[in-house]
Amino acid sequence: MDCLSAQDLDDLNIEIIRNTLYKSYLEDFYNFCQTLPSPTNEIMSRVLAFEADRRTINITLNSFGSELTKEQRARLFPTIGRLFPEGNNALARAEDIDSVKAAVEHISEFRAFFDAAEKGLTATTAPDVGTNGDDSADGTSLEDEFYKYEMKINLASFLQQFQYSVFYSFIRLKEQEIRNLVWIAECITQDNKERINDYIPIN
Repeated sequence: MDCLSAQDLDDLNIEIIRNTLYKSYLEDFYNFCQTLPSPTNEIMSRVLAFEADRRTINITLNSFGSELTKEQRARLFPTIGRLFPEGNNALARAEDIDSVKAAVEHISEFRAFFDAAEKGLTATTAPDVGTNGDDSADGTSLEDEFYKYEMKINLASFLQQFQYSVFYSFIRLKEQEIRNLVWIAECITQDNKERINDYIPIN
């Protein structure tokens, strides 16, 4: 109710509505987790902060070349995470990939993601993307790096005892397991077995 009104449904693009609602969800979930006892609140804060930062970066990258204005883009950024507020402000003004990299430069993990995905920042989520003889498809993508780090922090939640974040992390790990199975099945269906091991490992 705080995000949209009936008038917005006539004017906003469906993707803007979806991202606005997800922004509100992340912020409300984050605030709720602050009311939980430690270490649940600490672990969930770290997990949700990363999710917020990932969405902020992805929204920025996907807005290039679109009709989304910088003001509209800024309103879609969650007001939580390690990028908030300075990084969010820089990303709201970003005009190309280099300015995005500069905005996240102060966070070592994000800098490493961009370095690893330097050969191609566009996320590759289906085996048929770039399989027409283009060797660049063999490299990791930015989205792959995000998923790998998400698996790492969700697995770390199991190292703490007597806390609730393991339930959230278990679901997220299961979701990645499903994505991996879909990837393998698509590789087999498309006779692209040389890329069958390019899934995100859960370990």
